[in-house]
Amino acid sequence: MTDFVTDDMRLRLIEGVHAAGREVLAIYSRDFSVETKADESPLTEADMASHHALVALLGEVTPQVPVLSEESGEIPFETRRGWERYWLIDPLDGTKEFIGKNGEFTLNVALVERGVPVFGIVHAPVLETTWIGQVGQGASKWQAGETVPIRVRELPDPSEAPWKVVGSRRHGAEAFEAFCAGLPAHECVSMGSSLKLCLVAEGAADLYPRLAPTSEWDTAAAQAVVTAAGGEVLDATTLEPLRCNRQESVLNPFFIVCGQRDERWESALRASLER
Repeated sequence: MTDFVTDDMRLRLIEGVHAAGREVLAIYSRDFSVETKADESPLTEADMASHHALVALLGEVTPQVPVLSEESGEIPFETRRGWERYWLIDPLDGTKEFIGKNGEFTLNVALVERGVPVFGIVHAPVLETTWIGQVGQGASKWQAGETVPIRVRELPDPSEAPWKVVGSRRHGAEAFEAFCAGLPAHECVSMGSSLKLCLVAEGAADLYPRLAPTSEWDTAAAQAVVTAAGGEVLDATTLEPLRCNRQESVLNPFFIVCGQRDERWESALRASLER
């Protein structure tokens, strides 16, 4: 639980993220340039506009807290390892979805304390939807000007209702299919960006196995939402909660998002990793 984020701060952050989202939408609605980063991933005007807006917002609201953004210059681990608390942001998660104009992209802002994502905002501008989570204080979903509490759902009896499993549209299809092959009755849904974690948080999905590379800024905000909603984001191998800022690399291990643990999906996960 974090007491650092007050009600007033939360409101300012949500309003600021929404303002950054409007900047992103303005670019989304017209022609825009696309560059290629050193790792071959795409970069658009919107990534950088959102980056600058969010870094400025966090600098105003919490000037004493460092910020790590996907679009920041590299910050050495020797510097980062001393951070007890910092903001971790992905200014535009799902850049390929943005370029493809399917609306499945988000702005992600997370507060990390001692390696644990404790507060998160995930905003989907096209969907006009925002998920907010504060560990120990619950999670909510803002949509059409209304805010409602959200929580993971109880894992249903698959003989009565199939499990809902969400997966990436673009990454790790073979491993995902191997995992699903070991499950009881289930339905699969494809989705882009951190929206997949939010579906588990709000009880619209039961499982999200991510068996392909991601970085900490891709997941931290939504992990805070999932945790605040009563779920877990677990290392796929150890089934321990994901942690941030533990090493030089910001790459995550493979992971799974769940509302509840269950030996049936754990067994399917082990089998998919052993292939």
